[in-house]
Amino acid sequence: MKKISFLLIIGLLLLTCKNQTTTVESSELQYKPISDVVLETAVIYEANIRQYSESGTFTDFTKDIPNLKQLGVKVIWLMPIFPISETKRKATGGEFASLIEDETEREKMLGSYYAVTDFTKVNPEFGTLEDFRALIKTAHENDIYVILDWVANHTGWDHTWLKTNPEYYTQNEAGDVIDPINPDTGESWGWQDVADLNYDNKEMRAEMIEDMLFWITQENIDGFRCDVASAVPLDFWKDAIAKLRAEKEIFMLAEAGEANLVEGTELFDMAYGWDRHHVFNEMAKSDDAVNLWKESIKRDTNLYEADDILMTFVTNHDENSWNGTVRERMGDAAELLTALSFVVPGMPLIYSGQEYDLDHRLLFFEKDQIPSTKGVMWPLLEKLGQLKNTNPALNGGKNSATYKDIETTNPKVLAFSREKNKHKVVFVGNFSDKNQSLKNPSIGAFNYDSKIKVDDKTLLLEPWGFRILLDNK
Repeated sequence: MKKISFLLIIGLLLLTCKNQTTTVESSELQYKPISDVVLETAVIYEANIRQYSESGTFTDFTKDIPNLKQLGVKVIWLMPIFPISETKRKATGGEFASLIEDETEREKMLGSYYAVTDFTKVNPEFGTLEDFRALIKTAHENDIYVILDWVANHTGWDHTWLKTNPEYYTQNEAGDVIDPINPDTGESWGWQDVADLNYDNKEMRAEMIEDMLFWITQENIDGFRCDVASAVPLDFWKDAIAKLRAEKEIFMLAEAGEANLVEGTELFDMAYGWDRHHVFNEMAKSDDAVNLWKESIKRDTNLYEADDILMTFVTNHDENSWNGTVRERMGDAAELLTALSFVVPGMPLIYSGQEYDLDHRLLFFEKDQIPSTKGVMWPLLEKLGQLKNTNPALNGGKNSATYKDIETTNPKVLAFSREKNKHKVVFVGNFSDKNQSLKNPSIGAFNYDSKIKVDDKTLLLEPWGFRILLDNK
């Protein structure tokens, strides 16, 4: 059995990445549509263009795309890039911007990305269509795919359909167009800045698909992340996805955890791992974290088919803005849970700013900015990303590596193995604020934190410490 140090492997990978951060010339571009092979080793990055840089533009984000490659990113998900409605534009605090008397304050309110005015144009706040095309070109030159955040459930109140085709929208008994309704309560979701679309209308469905096809056929994007996907009829997605895939191979992500959205081969490739995300939050505060995870992975295994992909995350735009930063929610367990998100089955997500230790809740309706100084998270994500990209034992796509729980005699220590094609990875994590120990699996080791010590018989883990062990047979 050949034992290889994870630390050595990662060191070589990082050296290679540092020497390859420049983009290739266009003439060298060997762009191929996204494939199932790519999805096995992919890290996905959620790009909040408005808050990514001081300018909040496509151009400034594009400059950093080669750096994202160092983190193992293979898919960039752009939050909605479309023009935002002025009518009923939301402001910080939830009120309408139009009600703010101070003009200077009112102009700061840029509204929700999800109140779309036109599905075939770009928000001038971010730049021009040419700027967007440069972003796509740079991503493809760096072997990174780009998907757009698509808002199929509703539009902003300035969309032309409200004037030309009001029948495209859900209306009340008085004939007034309404905002989206929570089907469980029959009450408004509180999204008063958008108008609910009527999927009983076949013409609207056809126009929605045409708008999606525009970005596939004219702008060479690689798929879509679909907002509140479960609120849109399943038969629409079957029809739309079939028409999109008739043009080229694409990647489809559903913002939902419902298993029927990823069932079979006709629908989405990946769903949100909402359940496991909420479990991550609980694990950071629970005395029974190990069992919480074991129950979660068991539920996922029973609920989803073997070729379904789940997106695994410790943060995203909703979590950061409304529920708190990673540190707020996870405290000292932040690094441990981040590592866990990369080594469990599925595809790990990095949200803008996570790589720079984002320590505040980004404003949602006005300009803010993520930090740009590397701290704790960048080197951790870099090492995890390169391991995810290169080790088949962490494959998390439609032909995922196996997952097997490892029983320990310590209830505070989680251990499991992943295995594929004679590659094996063992994860061991201490889910407590005290030092823990267990019998050393001793199959080659990587110490992310040099304070963690190991001898021939016992593996010692400091509070919230973890180890990733490799075995290449």
